[in-house]
Formats: sequence, structure tokens, C-alpha cells
Amino acid sequence: MYEFRSLTVHCSLKELRPRILISALGTLEAERKYESLLNCLSHPPAFTTVRVNTHLASVKQVKILLFEEIHKQFKGLSVPVLQHPELQDILLIPVIGPRKDLQKQSSEVIVGAQCGNSVLRGAHVFVPGIISASKFMKAGDVVSVYSDIEGKCKRGAKEFLGTKVFIGNGISELSRSEIFSSTDSLKGIGVRMTDPVYLSPSLDNVLSSYLFLQNLPSAVVSHVLNPQPGERILDMCAAPGGKTTHLATLMHDQGEVIAMDKIANKVKKIKQNASLLQLNCIKAFCCDGTKALATGKREDGQEGPPFSAESFDRILLDVPCSGMGQRPNMAYSWTLKEVTSYQPLQRKLFSMAVKLLKPGGILVYSTCTITLSENEEQVAWALETFPCLQLQSQEPRIGGEGMMGAGLSLDQLKLLQRFDPSSVTSRGMDINSLQDSREEDLILLANKDCIGFFIAKFIKLNSK
Repeated sequence: MYEFRSLTVHCSLKELRPRILISALGTLEAERKYESLLNCLSHPPAFTTVRVNTHLASVKQVKILLFEEIHKQFKGLSVPVLQHPELQDILLIPVIGPRKDLQKQSSEVIVGAQCGNSVLRGAHVFVPGIISASKFMKAGDVVSVYSDIEGKCKRGAKEFLGTKVFIGNGISELSRSEIFSSTDSLKGIGVRMTDPVYLSPSLDNVLSSYLFLQNLPSAVVSHVLNPQPGERILDMCAAPGGKTTHLATLMHDQGEVIAMDKIANKVKKIKQNASLLQLNCIKAFCCDGTKALATGKREDGQEGPPFSAESFDRILLDVPCSGMGQRPNMAYSWTLKEVTSYQPLQRKLFSMAVKLLKPGGILVYSTCTITLSENEEQVAWALETFPCLQLQSQEPRIGGEGMMGAGLSLDQLKLLQRFDPSSVTSRGMDINSLQDSREEDLILLANKDCIGFFIAKFIKLNSK
């Protein structure tokens, strides 16, 4: 058993490093930076970030309601809710932790790594995430929850002696027999977390029409695209709809936002989120983005894909990627083949986006990964492949510059935004340090201690 600790990486650092971070820094510096990144990725960001649905309520109103909810959840603990000064629709809630004074219980619950990551962001433990529970666990028992970061615990085991990471204490909502002997597929809360290692608010079904949980850089993307009322916007890889609904909100629900995903259940989720937030300008379709261009004449009245060439004012291309910027993640199992497999698909999607974009239109490319091959190398390829494209400056500018190593000039790197959580030296926040901190310092920390992310903004100058 382990205390909450740094990331476990089940891959060869030397094998992956050349495709991820080697740059003008040199091999040794790249290795140091890579190890620093892996360490920080095992911890959650320093803030829970929520976007206010300004289509239905003001930020001021929601901020008051959210503060009251957090005060209730944290049993009177005074944790502020901050409005981001450059992203006016974003509220920030400091995360308290890691808390090292929690007492471990004799009764244990083992959860899968994905469930464990969610708990570190403020979630309760839902029954499908439970892999193992102590032999005599009853409903109402205080239990310690552990994450099976190597995926070796067998479902239904009464004891697990393998590698596990303590992520907090909670109260079991069900007995062991109810969890593992039920013939029905249970989906509710299995353990209600009362003392997690990282204290974040649980926002499931809280102000659900007014709030949307969203990582800070993911909210920056929509502002960078800067959609205007009345425009026709395409979100090519849209599920689950966070950015889609943000775009529609920024447009005051006026115009048309086309959202696509190739998986039907994910398209259903986009529609559900649009309905929940009461946004009517969103139209979601099940479509492979690489096949979104019509090769012949479209039928009269056809709304969905494939679409005519040069028919969108702005396009957001948040591509499928290796996800190596997501936080927290305590156990990765990358291979070089997996990490490098995304580049060809990203280029196919990018090529399609260029064809669908009007001359004078804006294309924003983004990923939630840290690799050079999926970020700066893709920008260099795009500028060489499509002479009609030109990099544009970004507003707001929250992240740092792009990384050297892909052949881009210093001026071009300054036009990119790369969010690098390893740039933060301090880890963890307790209630005393929070109360002693100035608001402007907390905002600066929120800008840096977030997920790894990348944004590039292009303008299409002409049709060639």
C-alpha cells in the first residue's frame, strides 16, 4: 500500500522521450522536464474550475449560490469562490490537499484507477467503480478507499495486497453483498466520500443548468475562437459538449453551432447537455469528421453532414489525442506506438477542417496532451501543407509560449499557447495557506496549475 504519491509510469522513459519533449533544451533537460511533468500529472489541479451558463444566469448570482453550496458541503470551512479576471464566465474553487492527517480504517474499498482519478477531483464513489470490498463491510460503515493503479485487483476480492493508493475515507451506502451479489446493474453512489485526500466540492446535480465543470484551458479555447452571434460554427470532435455549449453561450444562442462526433452515445450526451443548458442553436450529428465534406450536391433542406466546402465561419478542432495532459492520472501505460498513433488522424481531421472553412475564417486547433508530435509539429506541418493558413495571436492569453523543437520560429512560438503544469514548483494547499494568500496570487496559480493543454489559432487567407 502506498500513500498518495507520484505517477507510476508503465513504459520506458527513454523510449517515449524523443517523441514527447526533446527540443532545443537537450536530452538531459528534456528528461528532467518529462519526469517533472509526470509527477505533477499524478496530482489534481489546484482549483476546481466551473463555467457559468450566462445564457440563464449572471455570474454574480451563481457565485453566491455556489459559495453557499460549498459552505454546506465543507461543513462551514471558509473556501472562497473566485471569478477569473480574464475569463469572466469562469469561477475557481481552491482544492485543499493533500491532507495527510486522515486516519485509515480497517474496512477497505478498492476502486479502479479511473474512478480513483474522479474521486481526486471531488466525486463520490459510484458502484460500477468498486472492484473490491472488505469481507464484512455493511451499509453505514466508515471505510478507507484505495485506487488500484495497476489494475491487478480481481472483482469481488475480499482482500487486496497489491499496489494501491489511499485516496480518502467515506461512508458505504451499500453492504458488500449488495454490491457484488445483486443481479441488477447498480449505478448509484456506493461510497459517499466524507474525507478525501483532496477536498473538492462534489458538483454532481448541483446547479446543473447554471454550471458546467470544465478545465481552465478548455474554457480558454472557446474564448480564443471568439464566435460571434449569427455565425455558423463547427465543433468537429465535440463530445461531451462542454466546448460546444460554451460556444453557443458566447454567441448568445444566436446563429448555428454544428457539433459532430462519430459515436452515437456521445452525440446523445451533447444533445442532453444542450437541452440542460437551454441552448437552441446547437445541432448535433453522428459523423466521422474525416468524412464531413460533401463530394457532390447536397440535398435541399439538408442540415447535417456531409457539408459543402467553405461553409463555416469558424471551426474548433479539439482533436482526439494521447491525453497526456489530463490530471490526475496515477498510472499510465503508454507505448511509443500508442503515443505516436494519433498524428495521422489529427492531420486527416485538420485537412478536412481547412476545406470546410470559409476564406477569412478562423480555425482553432487544440489538444489535452503535452507531446511535441501532436502540438508544435502539427502546427509546422499545417503551415507547410496549407499556404492559405496563417497563425494568429490569441486572446485571452493565459498559457505560455510554444515549445522549441519542431522548426517553428520564435515569433511563431509566441503565437501559440501551451499550458505546462510542471512550471509550478509548489504542490498542495491547506486552509491556512489559502487564507493567507492574495486573490491575484491564487489566480496566477490557477492559470499554471491546471491540465496540460495546447492551442493554436489560424486564419484562412484564401481558397488556395
